Amino acid sequence: MQFTLKATIVQIATVALFVTSAVASPTPVAANVVANAQLDHWLATTDANLTFINDVNTTSPLAGRATLDTRVVYCNIRSHNLCGGACTVYNGNSRCLDAAGTNCLFATTNVGFCDRDGCGGTCNQYSSCGTRLDGGFCYTPGTRSIIVPFT
Repeated sequence: MQFTLKATIVQIATVALFVTSAVASPTPVAANVVANAQLDHWLATTDANLTFINDVNTTSPLAGRATLDTRVVYCNIRSHNLCGGACTVYNGNSRCLDAAGTNCLFATTNVGFCDRDGCGGTCNQYSSCGTRLDGGFCYTPGTRSIIVPFT
């Protein structure tokens, strides 16, 4: 009888431990990234001069099953709290983007921006942006390259 009672107590304690662990360990959420709908709205309403770079193979029937592609917009002019001028729109995955002259950017995943070519030098993350601009942009003076992660 005592063995059965001890086994039951151990089972209850084990289940309680798993339940507590699941509740105490929430899944991390990407901080401060821009939703695709927000990026689409900006593209539809901006007067910036846009250049598009697309790494997505849209002719492939498996494109819908591909990894979550990152979309990044990076521009050369900050005016007050706005970002614009000549902007490049990248859609793809896992790449180092040459972005000399970039002063502001926004992205649908957490990208890095670096002060040297080739994604070198000092790099910072979009999610830890020091100066937020309107529309979800981050002020990134001195950016020369952007790290797009594999997603």
